[in-house]
Amino acid sequence: MHVQEWIETIPPLAVYLVVGLVIGIESLGIPLPGEIVLVTASLMASQGTINPWIVGACAIAGAVIGDSIGYSIGRKGGKPLLDKLGRKFPKHFSPGHVATAERSFERWGMWAVFVGRFVALLRIFAGPLAGVLKMPYWKFLIANALGGIVWAGGTTAVIYNVGVVAEPWIKRFGYFGLAAAVLFGIASFLFVQRRAKAHTPDETPEADASATPGTPVEGTAEAVVAPTGE
Repeated sequence: MHVQEWIETIPPLAVYLVVGLVIGIESLGIPLPGEIVLVTASLMASQGTINPWIVGACAIAGAVIGDSIGYSIGRKGGKPLLDKLGRKFPKHFSPGHVATAERSFERWGMWAVFVGRFVALLRIFAGPLAGVLKMPYWKFLIANALGGIVWAGGTTAVIYNVGVVAEPWIKRFGYFGLAAAVLFGIASFLFVQRRAKAHTPDETPEADASATPGTPVEGTAEAVVAPTGE
C-alpha cells in the first residue's frame, strides 16, 4: 500500500499527527516523504474530510520543531555526526552533498535555511548542518520559522485550493477533469520548486591548485599584483 492510500484510510486525528511527525522527523535530518504526506493531507482537506487549517498548523509545527531539534543534535554532534549520517544515508549525506550544503551555508547564512526549506536535499540538511556550523540560534530560528510557515502553509493552501477547484471538473468531466486538475497541480508545484531552486546558492568555484602565487584567477575582476622590492 502506498503512503497516499494508507493516509486516506486512517482517522482525521491520526492524519494530523502523521503530518506533524513525518515532516518533523524529515526536518530533523532523517529522509522521509514529507512533501507526499503534506500534499495528500491537503487534497483530503479539499474533499472536506479533514480541516486544512489544522493540516497547515501541524505541518508548520513539525517543520519548525523538527529543524530546531536537528539544530541541537548537530551542534552537539559536530562533524562526526555528518560522517555517521553519511554512512547510514549515503544517497542524501554523501561527502559531495555535505560539501555543497556547507558552501551554501557559509555563503548565505540564515537565508540558506529559509531557501533550503523548498529544496528536498537542503530541507533535510538545514537543521543539523546549521548546528554543526555553529550558526547563532536566533538567526536559525527566524529563518526556520519563516521557511516553515511559507513552505508548509503555502503548500497546504495551494494544494487545497487546487483540489477545491478540481472537484467540479471531476464531477462534470470525469477522468478528463481529474487529469487536467492533476496536471495543473503538478505544474503549480513544479513552478514553486523551480523558483526556489533558482534562488538556491550556487557552488563557489575553487581556484586552480596549480596556479602560481600572484597569478590572477580567471574570471576575477582584479588581478593580484605581486609585491616588488624597493
